[in-house]
Amino acid sequence: MSDSSPSASNPRTVYAVSELAEILRGLLEDSLPNLWVQGEISNLAKPASGHWYFTIKDETAQLRCAMFRNANFYIRPHPANGDAVLIRGKVGIYPARGELQMIVDHLEPAGTGALLRAFEALKARLTAEGLFDPALKRPIPPAPRRIGLITSGSGAAVHDVLTTLARRWPLAEVFLYPVPVQGAEAPPAIVRALAELPRRVPVDVVLLVRGGGSLEDLWAFNEEAVARAIRACAVPVVSGVGHEVDVTIADFAADLRAATPTAAAELATPDIAEWAGRVDDTDGNLFVAMQRRLQRAAEQLERNRARLHVLHPGRRLQERAQRLDELDERLRHALSARLAAQRERLQNQGARLLRADPAQRLQGERRHIDSLATLLRGRMQTLLADRGARLMRAQALLDSLNPDAVLARGYAIVRDQHGAVLHNAAQVPPGSAIEAKLARGSLIAEVRETRKDS
Repeated sequence: MSDSSPSASNPRTVYAVSELAEILRGLLEDSLPNLWVQGEISNLAKPASGHWYFTIKDETAQLRCAMFRNANFYIRPHPANGDAVLIRGKVGIYPARGELQMIVDHLEPAGTGALLRAFEALKARLTAEGLFDPALKRPIPPAPRRIGLITSGSGAAVHDVLTTLARRWPLAEVFLYPVPVQGAEAPPAIVRALAELPRRVPVDVVLLVRGGGSLEDLWAFNEEAVARAIRACAVPVVSGVGHEVDVTIADFAADLRAATPTAAAELATPDIAEWAGRVDDTDGNLFVAMQRRLQRAAEQLERNRARLHVLHPGRRLQERAQRLDELDERLRHALSARLAAQRERLQNQGARLLRADPAQRLQGERRHIDSLATLLRGRMQTLLADRGARLMRAQALLDSLNPDAVLARGYAIVRDQHGAVLHNAAQVPPGSAIEAKLARGSLIAEVRETRKDS
C-alpha cells in the first residue's frame, strides 16, 4: 500500500469545490461547441425575472437547461411541459449546485427545422425571381360588389369572415368556394379554386383564408404552386392565413396580406358606417413592408445577440441571476407560510373576541324588549277597543235622552207666553198665546179650547 501522506517529493494538491467546478466547466465549454439537442420539456419554470428553467429529457436521460430572458424574448408561442423541442446552446457546469446544465440560446418545436429551411429557401428564390415585387401588387377595389371566398366550408374562419363582411359591407355578394386547407390534397384544390372562381363568377376580389395552426398545418400555403396561382389569379387576392404571428409564402405573393381571416375581411371591404373614410389600399402594402423590415431587423438583432453572447463576460451574471431566482422562490415560500400562520392566529383571536362581544348580549336584550313592546301594543289595542265600545254605548244612551231626538220623532215642546213648559192643559185658559217648538222651527198659536183627558 502506497503512503498517501504528503512529502517533499510528492506534494498534495487540494482544490476548493468552486475551483474544481470552474475547471470542469472550462473543460466542457472548451471541448464542446454549440450543440443541438432534441427532447421533451418537463419541470418548466418561468419566474418573474423572465428567465426560463426546464429539463429536456428522452426515454433514458435528462438534462437541466436555462434560457435567459434575452434569448427567449422572441420565442412564440411559449413552450409548455410535454412539448417536443429542438434546442441549441452550450453545455457547462452550474457551480452553485454542481450540476450539468445547458445554456440555451435558441428553441423551436421539434420537426420544424427542415420546414423552416425549406420556407426560407423558397422565399429567397421567389423573391429573387421578382414574384413578390411590390410593383406587381394590384390595388384592392375600394367598394367590391362581389367577393370570392376560398377556405374550408366547415372551419371557424368561414364563419368569422362571413360575419365580418355582413357587418362591414352587407352590399356585397359573397361566393364561397370550399377547399381543403390542410394535407396533401389542399395545394391542388387551392390552385384550382384560384383559377376557376373568377371564371365562374365576376368577383372583384378573392379572400384566401385559413385559421391558425402549426407550421405543418399551414404548409399548404407555403407551396410554390399556390404562390404562382395567387399571382396568376384574374382578380386581386387578399390572404389571411393563421394568427398574427404566422407568415406564409402565400402572404408574400398575395396582393394584400391580413394578419387573420377576420382582418382579411376588414381590409377587403370599407365600413358602411364610415363610408366617407375609406381605407387607402396602400395600408396592406405598408403592413407587408413593415413585416419584412421587422423580420430583417429581428434577424440582425439575433446575429448581434449571438456575437455578444460569445464575447460578453456575462455568464457569471447569468449564474448569479439563476441563484437569485432560487433564493427569491425560497423567500416567497417562507413569507407565505409565515403569513398563513399569522392569518390563522388572527382568525382564532377574532373568534374568541366574537364570543366575548357584549353585542351578543345586547342583541338578546333587544329581542326581549321587542317582544315586550309587541305584547304592550296588543294589550293597548285591546284596551282601546274596549273603551271605544263603552263610548259608543254611552253615546247611544245620550242620544236617546236628547230632547232634539224626541222632537225628531214628531213630538213638540209647548210653552206659555212666559216660556214655561206646559204639562197640563189646565195651565192655560182659552185665548192664551202658546209656542210649540218642533224639530225644525216653532209655531205661535192661540188656545181656543181646553179638554181634559177622559
